[in-house]
Amino acid sequence: MSSIEPTPPLILFQDEFLVAVDKAPGVPVQPDRTGDLSLLQELRSMFPNATVGSPHRLDRPVSGITLFTLTGPALRAMDALYREKRVVKSYLAIVEGRTEVKGELQHQLIHAGGTRKAKVDKSGGEINARLKYTTKALGERFSLLEVVPEGGAFHQIRAQLGAAGHPIKGDVKYGARRGEPDRSIALHAWCMQFKHPITGQEMKLRSPFPERSIWPALVALARDW
Repeated sequence: MSSIEPTPPLILFQDEFLVAVDKAPGVPVQPDRTGDLSLLQELRSMFPNATVGSPHRLDRPVSGITLFTLTGPALRAMDALYREKRVVKSYLAIVEGRTEVKGELQHQLIHAGGTRKAKVDKSGGEINARLKYTTKALGERFSLLEVVPEGGAFHQIRAQLGAAGHPIKGDVKYGARRGEPDRSIALHAWCMQFKHPITGQEMKLRSPFPERSIWPALVALARDW
């Protein structure tokens, strides 16, 4: 459970078909067993006359852009875009250690038996998770990365960066040395690009940089936003 008090989500984009909000870490996208108020429930309260749907989700400790649909046809159309891998998502991550300027990771990820965790399968199976990263800033003990995943495997970014020896700050499940006081992890859904499934408009949505922890210090070191 999160120590973060629920606050109304920041709306990043809204029309009659879609609404994108900036998710705070610790807030579930959909109802879960904790019973905590989810973003989906909150959006349904904010838009009582709409058919609010959730075509994708972020892990609870992750922050950033989360997209919801406001009509049934929009939900079906966005589901198709995700299924056809026509939504490009970029994340920012603060990871332990100093990383190369650019890198690419490829793994076969599987569910670890009996846990809500992914692990690398080293048996030589087919690769199902790829990501590319660019190092945006280097600190003394941490690096700020822009990460573009391919594949959509469960916990993909978290598991792949952890397997590469650069766990995300605060993500003790995947090897971080210690957790964050608010139980967040330093992974932020920063940018989302797709063609609006109803209007055809080219969409490029961005979420504000996080202001918690060491985010502002590392963001200030980056020069090429």
